[in-house]
Amino acid sequence: DVYKRQSHDWAEPLKRISYKAEGTAEFRALLFLPSRAPFGLFLPEREHTGIHLYVKRVFIMHDCKELIPEYLRFVRGVVDSEDLSLNISRELLQKNRQIGIIRKGLTKKVLDTLKGMMTDDQDKYFTFWKEFGRLIKEGVFSDSDHRKALLDLCLFDSTAPRREGDDAAPWEKAGMTTLKAYVDRMPQGQDTIYYMTGATRAAVEGSPHLEAFRDKGFEVLILTDPVDEVWPQVVADYSGKKLMSVGKGETTPGTEEERKKAAEELKEKAAEFKPLTDALARVLEDRVKEVRLSARLTSSPACLVGEEFDISPRMEALLKAAGQEVTPSKRILELNPTHPVVERLREACAADPADPRIDEYAELLYGQALLAEGGTLPDAAAFTRRVADLMTRALAG
Repeated sequence: DVYKRQSHDWAEPLKRISYKAEGTAEFRALLFLPSRAPFGLFLPEREHTGIHLYVKRVFIMHDCKELIPEYLRFVRGVVDSEDLSLNISRELLQKNRQIGIIRKGLTKKVLDTLKGMMTDDQDKYFTFWKEFGRLIKEGVFSDSDHRKALLDLCLFDSTAPRREGDDAAPWEKAGMTTLKAYVDRMPQGQDTIYYMTGATRAAVEGSPHLEAFRDKGFEVLILTDPVDEVWPQVVADYSGKKLMSVGKGETTPGTEEERKKAAEELKEKAAEFKPLTDALARVLEDRVKEVRLSARLTSSPACLVGEEFDISPRMEALLKAAGQEVTPSKRILELNPTHPVVERLREACAADPADPRIDEYAELLYGQALLAEGGTLPDAAAFTRRVADLMTRALAG
């Protein structure tokens, strides 16, 4: 059939879309959503068949990229226009008003079709998302005109309990959620959608940054695709709720009143811990920009966080892998003032600011914070020696 001949995919398409437009632009389209991502779809040097363009049933070109946004490059099919010139060139396509109208119509039709699948054929939509969800999130970043519609189509891993039962969507059974469902579950007074990026779901779920959120019952979205490092930068809010990374800034779970109370409590403790935070900052001055107390930690002694608009360590790694030069940014070491190790260090520093253990524990806390978030130690051998020395002294009594 048309799909198999054009796409060279012998599997049946996931969805067939017929579209006929009349008025300012007359054209017909037969589009297909593949059931699986073709090889090379996510590679920069990819080649794909895309959408074939016909004019008055005369073939003009294959893979007419001007007909569909880049993030919908998985769409296959044919478009036949009644208005375009038979001798139109690829150069003229980029400036052609009729092409712009066709592109707008096809984009809306595809997004409407996906919205309908999400409601009426959830198993099929979940299959689509697992294959092409990363591209929809590319669109969130690149297509401001359809950003709200694209956000409504997105599925995210979540710390919320998995839903079971006949009324649960297939993605909910897999531990995923939509932004709408997240907002609907938000407790009264919560004004922020919390998220955290990371390499894997397991790495994010085990991160110390989530401790206070988990203990207080606040849901956090788990973002693990590379594109998740960029699209939140252009989304100010969803349904009036601001998006906030739990790994950046002075993020504290709770209502505005609860956050103010936590900030006041930290401010009171900051003076008490200042000799220690200053001492640790001096030892680690070439790696951290600041040492401060944390409201996001409940069981771990320390974690590393970035400023609100800093790029994340994972984004730095992705840019380096792409061949770009990146200047490593210093992060902030946050301490849990209720942890026994931190409290004992405070006492030791108060008794003797020159205590050599402070330098040693500064390195250990920094290394532990890096490992806890899945980072790489700058000097793994030195860190293991310090741990071995600490174990030896502990066993010696």
